[in-house]
Amino acid sequence: MALPNFLQSTLWSYDVSVLDIDRDQKYIITQILNHGTWKQVQWLLKTYPLSDMKKALMNPAKGRWFEDALNYWLILLNLKLSQNKKDKALFVLGPKVKK
Repeated sequence: MALPNFLQSTLWSYDVSVLDIDRDQKYIITQILNHGTWKQVQWLLKTYPLSDMKKALMNPAKGRWFEDALNYWLILLNLKLSQNKKDKALFVLGPKVKK
């Protein structure tokens, strides 16, 4: 199944015509939950089961997530993620300073 062109703005690292809805599932879900518009999130909810989205959140891609977006979806879906996994998932500009 081809991805719709309106997803290109969120999946900017790749041409949507070469992405595969199954093979690239984690990337697609991560990018849309992290950067997507409401229209793109609605498409995501119609395309993938909620269990796939939860799986992507519980095993987040390293260095891909903005903290606010990750926290939003974890709270909305009532998921708990270890601090270690969360720290590894977050996109950080520059060196991380320990608190």
